[in-house]
Amino acid sequence: MPESVRLAMAEPTIHHRTPEFEAIFEETRALLFKLMATDEVVMLASTGTGAMEAAVTNLCHDTLLFVNSGKFGERFGKIAKAHGLTTMEVRNAWDTPASVEEVVSAVKANPHIDAIAIQISESAGGLRHPVEEIAAAVKAINPEIMVIADGITAVGVERIDVAHIDCLIAGSQKALMLPPGLAILGLSHAAIEKTGEGRGYYLNLASEIKKQRQNTTAYTAATTLVIGLLEVLKQIDTFGFGKLYCDTARRAKATRFALEAIGLHSYPHTPAKSMTTIDDAQASEIRAILKEDFGVNVAGGQDHLKGKIFRINQMGFIESYESVWVVNAVELALAKLGRRAYDGTANRVYNEEYFKNMLQPKESA
Repeated sequence: MPESVRLAMAEPTIHHRTPEFEAIFEETRALLFKLMATDEVVMLASTGTGAMEAAVTNLCHDTLLFVNSGKFGERFGKIAKAHGLTTMEVRNAWDTPASVEEVVSAVKANPHIDAIAIQISESAGGLRHPVEEIAAAVKAINPEIMVIADGITAVGVERIDVAHIDCLIAGSQKALMLPPGLAILGLSHAAIEKTGEGRGYYLNLASEIKKQRQNTTAYTAATTLVIGLLEVLKQIDTFGFGKLYCDTARRAKATRFALEAIGLHSYPHTPAKSMTTIDDAQASEIRAILKEDFGVNVAGGQDHLKGKIFRINQMGFIESYESVWVVNAVELALAKLGRRAYDGTANRVYNEEYFKNMLQPKESA
């Protein structure tokens, strides 16, 4: 979290049913439209899982096809089953993206499918699915099928083509650099029409759309988080959305190249830009050394990947010197484990990749 955002959230609390907060809400919504590029945006006082549930319950009325290449893809299926919906699953290993062909085959095999759910960035293994291509192919078969895309570790990381996506989900605690507790849904016109029937109570998107178009919420708003979100979005807008996406992509690529240069292996076949994921038999030992000796805290794996991978965040405003220190610390950790002599390779490769445009000699006038 940027210091300016923490300071904005430390101001005295504003009551959510006041003109002052409505003005903040209106300004935040305007910037969210710029971020999400969708026909409607809805903020929920919820974690990302709440937004996933809202999307499923409001946009799937019969059969959900969900793509499971990790913990969060699996969660879509559990949500649908909890609400008595029929489910179909496209399942792959956590390092393997779904293909357009297998999703198309599943859709053609079951005419009852009225929604599909997929992660853009499946953070369980740091995987990027070809969501835009899958969405376009599904819509070509049946435009009525709702496409739900979990962008919790993708929104604010990269520009997402929402032309064939009906619901794009974001969460406050990832690239939006806030504490957990605020979820955002970007909706298409088709999704808005489908929510018109009204499903659920607290997670009823029809009632939220109606209220939020009036710059308020159906129930108590997460006022402090909305204030923080406004500050974040204003900073990103000033910084430039394009520059943020470009810097994130450069950082992710430079980190991956640096770690591969010292003999480490990238886990996913198609890496997401939100994180760099390394699979290694000594993942737990590397994480422990990073934290205890070098003050670097990176995420591990879940379920069958526990102790087998580590994940380095690339989301948000991260200075290049911080990323350089991370890859340098990983190389030092490998030296401490006796796996390779430290020679500064990771540091050098990172800088060469990240700053390569600046290293080109200028042409004389």
